[in-house]
Amino acid sequence: MKKHALRFLTLCLACGLLMLTGMSVHPGPAKAQSHLKATWLWHTSMIQSSADDIIGFASRQGVNLIYLQMNQDVRPEHYRKFIRLAGENGIQVHVLGGASNWALESERHRIDTFLNWTAEYQAAAAPEERFTGIHVDIEPHTLPQWKTDRDWLVEQWQSNVRYLVSRAHCLDLPVGADITFWLHTYSLPDQSMTISRWMIGQFDQIAIMAYRDTAANIYNLAAAELKEADALGKEALIAVE
Repeated sequence: MKKHALRFLTLCLACGLLMLTGMSVHPGPAKAQSHLKATWLWHTSMIQSSADDIIGFASRQGVNLIYLQMNQDVRPEHYRKFIRLAGENGIQVHVLGGASNWALESERHRIDTFLNWTAEYQAAAAPEERFTGIHVDIEPHTLPQWKTDRDWLVEQWQSNVRYLVSRAHCLDLPVGADITFWLHTYSLPDQSMTISRWMIGQFDQIAIMAYRDTAANIYNLAAAELKEADALGKEALIAVE
């Protein structure tokens, strides 16, 4: 592999590196127990020629979970090799998907494409070549309707999340999602609970995106949603750049 390509690979992974720390909030001083160190890998085409380098780099960084984007342009044999190699190095791989418009019922076909591909892949792969989970990143706050018709958009988002989680569980895979640290400041249209509490309740695991540069700031940003997750008995992870 050429040096400049390896530098690019290292940069891509380093910039996407997350520390995902499982936390449960209880009365008294909060304690955090590290469980996972994970990274998003959106540039899936890299696994076609750089699988060994990616896994080697991830292993040296202590990564034990990779969220790997589903890319239909990458042939299944490359996924099989990558996941098998990751497993040999103690790294799990979850299939990754998502976009802001996945919150819209009119775009549900994109969720179907993602889950249909995952189901077909899992059926054809050997046990050691299969994904061990599903992870989604859906951020509808970037859509214009967040400002113009938020209640309608949130109801659409809820509908699609119910659909996605139901289908994912039919594949016998846990499903996790990224949420923003400020989502608890918004309520559902019926005012029954915060949006974050509802979302946490749907998924098996959530990653709270709290991008700050000190431990105190990170915890303070994530604290409200960590408490919601604790009340619901769900594992909440903090995503840190």
